[in-house]
Amino acid sequence: MTPETPRRSGLRGFGRTGPSPWTDLDRPPLDQEVLRRDLVVPGGLWTSLDVVAETGSTNSDLAERARAGAPQGAVLVAEAQSAARGRLDRQWTAPARSGLFLSFLLRPEEVPVERYGWLPILVGVAAASTLDRVAGVEVGLKWPNDLQAVIDGTERKLGGILTELSGGAVVVGMGLNVSLRAAELPVPTAGSLALAGASTTDRSVLLRALLREFAGLYGEWTAAAGDPHASDLLRAYVDRCSTLGRQVRVHLPGDHELAGEAVAIDGDGRLVVRTADGARRAVGAGDVVHVRPEPR
Repeated sequence: MTPETPRRSGLRGFGRTGPSPWTDLDRPPLDQEVLRRDLVVPGGLWTSLDVVAETGSTNSDLAERARAGAPQGAVLVAEAQSAARGRLDRQWTAPARSGLFLSFLLRPEEVPVERYGWLPILVGVAAASTLDRVAGVEVGLKWPNDLQAVIDGTERKLGGILTELSGGAVVVGMGLNVSLRAAELPVPTAGSLALAGASTTDRSVLLRALLREFAGLYGEWTAAAGDPHASDLLRAYVDRCSTLGRQVRVHLPGDHELAGEAVAIDGDGRLVVRTADGARRAVGAGDVVHVRPEPR
């Protein structure tokens, strides 16, 4: 399945009769051929890279390719998505070319399946490191992998990461708000690199840097058979995790809630919360809310 067969894949390219992608000069389209030349190189992780004007969900499209046997390293980038979703099946919406909306396919055969849960954390560390270095924005990771930055004195979400198993592969999806203006934010808690004062909002620069950073960290992680200690992934994540040391409320499956202090990340990537009675509980899934300290 390729972007050259849009009727079957649901992908739509830049048609001559449609609106020009150059309508908003602050948001130029990505150049597929240049990105391929720079990223799809012999011996590298990335084996293909496609940019489409619009699709429902890059994760869904790439999951279909995975079931058809697509190799590791396939990257699919959409200028716009109409049915994107994040964690807990939340909808993700943004104007065309205002962010990076992409998925990539991994087959970490050297890694035991029980360690696949570290992959979204690995992507988060790669993204946060890239944005610090390339865009000059200090990015924290709210457990497990929400990308956050402080904008006007408040933590705002810049992006999120979603992983899915499909056809024996892992499909990693990522959405990152790059140039969204204040009036375009879908919710008050959202933000963008532009609003965070980024030194660059050039999506080509950011995408190249992100995929290269991830490829390097992924190589170290797979060489260590996914061990978060041997690969140094756990330490790198703890250094970036903005949840640790905070009072939190964790909304758990089944409409339950856990409150306490986030004190650690364990060897399985779970958040360890110390409750008021001193007990420690490891949480593997849930929606975390950072609780602001009471004013004195």
